[in-house]
Amino acid sequence: MKLKIAVLPGDGIGPEVVKQAIKVIKTIEKKYGHNIELLEGIVGGEAIDKYGDPLPDETWKLCEESDAILLGAVGGPKWDNLPGEKRPEKALLKLRGGFNLFANIRPIKVFEKLSFSSTIKPEVLKGVDFVIVRELTGGLYFGKPKEIRVENGEEMAIDTMTYKASEIRRIAHVAFKMAQKRNKKVTSVDKANILECSRLWRKIVDEVSKEYKDVNLEHMYVDNCAMQIVRNPKQFDVILTENTFGDILSDEAAVITGSIGMLPSASLGEGTKSLYEPIHGTAPDIAGKNIANPLATILSVAMMFRYSFDLEKEAKDIENAVDRVIDIGYFTQDLFIGNPYAKQLVSTEEMGDLVCKIIEGGA
Repeated sequence: MKLKIAVLPGDGIGPEVVKQAIKVIKTIEKKYGHNIELLEGIVGGEAIDKYGDPLPDETWKLCEESDAILLGAVGGPKWDNLPGEKRPEKALLKLRGGFNLFANIRPIKVFEKLSFSSTIKPEVLKGVDFVIVRELTGGLYFGKPKEIRVENGEEMAIDTMTYKASEIRRIAHVAFKMAQKRNKKVTSVDKANILECSRLWRKIVDEVSKEYKDVNLEHMYVDNCAMQIVRNPKQFDVILTENTFGDILSDEAAVITGSIGMLPSASLGEGTKSLYEPIHGTAPDIAGKNIANPLATILSVAMMFRYSFDLEKEAKDIENAVDRVIDIGYFTQDLFIGNPYAKQLVSTEEMGDLVCKIIEGGA
């Protein structure tokens, strides 16, 4: 198969973890005889420094010409004081909105040998395996007006949350179809006791659920869901929620797994082009130290092979290699300290090499 992937390393630890993901892509390419072209582009803070724009035209064009997009991470303290339109994170919003990537898929899986790295008791975490389906192109992040204005001599900030029924309906279908392939349960998360957007959300989700008689639907307020993810995460199968709530809940859920460095994500649209990225940030405090965990980025590559290229065998090969590395006890610093299963501390580079070796058929 001939494939073209746009690679956007970004800022902080982005280039380090993406480098390991590229190793894995090349290993899969060689093993399965694919023809994969990797096109690297500049994005985020690095692009601001060079071009004054977090998503330059040439990077956008590169993404347009590619079959899928692999992103590292963007942002950092250096650019925190820039206006909203010029911040590194704006690149993400432009990619999501520009390619209509409305469905963010974030699998939350607890590996038994990583449970001791979590602040949650191991017995609470055993068997946790759910997916957060987050609406990605509507809501508070995209609503208009969005501005700071002066009224009666005082500054006032305005952000607007809006949702159309069609936006809610299409993301609900994604969640229900995913639940059909899993344990047939959808938990729709909202704040319908307060927000009009949430009341419409609940109404539309109820309507969509009638098309999926085999899937059990429950509604849960977002504050309760945040508590339940920590208290009893095993109760969830597919969590469906809007943009802002999904952003917060998925980061909370990542922490229960032991490290945010373990969680991949896929941003899917109605077409074939999709974006894949780890959900961790740029971690500027450890950037350049060769200690960052690249497994979330590597697992994002597995999702790319599954969702964009329909190459399930290749995706499972990558996921099995990650499982094997963890089972052996090779861990980066974020997972090593205090873990009774840890056998060897490895660097970012070494972790990438180990995953590739296993994919190739090594130990």
